[in-house]
Amino acid sequence: MNETRLQLLFGDIYDSRTGKNVQNTLKTQTIIILIISAALSLFALGAFAQEGSGKVPPSLMIPLPDPIPRSFDPNNPLNFEPPADENPVRNPAQSQTGFGDADQKIEILYDVEELPFAVRRMRELIMEAARSGDPEKLRTLIGNGANITRLSLTDIEGDPITYLQSVSGDKEGHEILAILLEVMEAGFTRLDGGTDNELYVWPYFYAIPLQDLTPPQRVELFKLVTAGDYEDMVSFGAYIFFRVGITPEGRWLFFVAGD
Repeated sequence: MNETRLQLLFGDIYDSRTGKNVQNTLKTQTIIILIISAALSLFALGAFAQEGSGKVPPSLMIPLPDPIPRSFDPNNPLNFEPPADENPVRNPAQSQTGFGDADQKIEILYDVEELPFAVRRMRELIMEAARSGDPEKLRTLIGNGANITRLSLTDIEGDPITYLQSVSGDKEGHEILAILLEVMEAGFTRLDGGTDNELYVWPYFYAIPLQDLTPPQRVELFKLVTAGDYEDMVSFGAYIFFRVGITPEGRWLFFVAGD
């Protein structure tokens, strides 16, 4: 049967009833049938496109390849915008000049009971060490290696306790301990709450424009700085006196001053 079908398309066959070969008649008829079928398919396609949607019937569509993924190429002038950084990381030890969203509401907090336990505990340990009058008590809290507390906006050389004594107004380091204690007793703020960059910072002056302080808030500030210091910082545009940052996990991140 298969051989007969092939012969219908491609050659002659023998008719046993007549004793004669069937010539090209069948082959010609088959070709005509194929041509008519193709024409009918094209006609149906055109009618479908004119009727309504203009879409090609699914059975006749040729699948398209997946779109080529595009990535930012800084050397391609047609690629105008690099991917946006959805979670930019800032350095909280720096001053707040040009910092943050102007419409962002800054929390001013005083109740230490609102602090996470680890933050509250680190604050207590820092204050206890400062009250002792012995800078050496801070050593274990400052730590070492990659997790050492940042004590300067620039890298320091040598022992961190020796450095703290060197920036104190007295050689024993009592002044710097007093400053640290006053900073930790001030109101504080929480930055980037609920994100990976969440941080608790003392004093809250770090996070708000000084010209926006209320009279009671300026009184709080003058417990830390002089009126002359305040005027200098207003001219500069930011609070640049000592500040402390502690992570929600209780890591003492920095104790720095400057811009």
